[in-house]
Amino acid sequence: MKQISLRQSQNSDVETIANLRAVVLRNDLTRLGRFDEEKVRQRFRNSFDPVHTWIIESDSSFVGCVALKPTLEGYLLEHFYVHPNYQGKGVGSHVLKKLLEQNDVKGKRVTLNVLQGSSAKRLYERFGFKVDSEDLIDVYMSLHVEENFRTD
Repeated sequence: MKQISLRQSQNSDVETIANLRAVVLRNDLTRLGRFDEEKVRQRFRNSFDPVHTWIIESDSSFVGCVALKPTLEGYLLEHFYVHPNYQGKGVGSHVLKKLLEQNDVKGKRVTLNVLQGSSAKRLYERFGFKVDSEDLIDVYMSLHVEENFRTD
């Protein structure tokens, strides 16, 4: 795997990420009968917070993004998108490991939701996330990150 790095996002990244979101979610949302290209992009624009969003790069090339926002209970992991050309190559695992090993996250609960039938669910399960609830569209998962959390 090439060198993977995270950089703080900026307001100027919003359209690049909105476009990636449409690409990454297209198949799952189409399968669920919920794909509307403009709504997919607008929903991201409405919730984008560059302070809590990171751009994932491989050798300085944009390959994805992830947001980790503080909540009352801990953190919300969202907008975790890896370009299809980089999926299945360890990028998601590398980034998730890096996020969950941060000192600020230890001892906290990290929550997320993933679309029903999404292959991303397997990634979260490998890291110990458990299903809290689900509906026809989403699976809600969480993990209490132990103080000694390590994946190696």
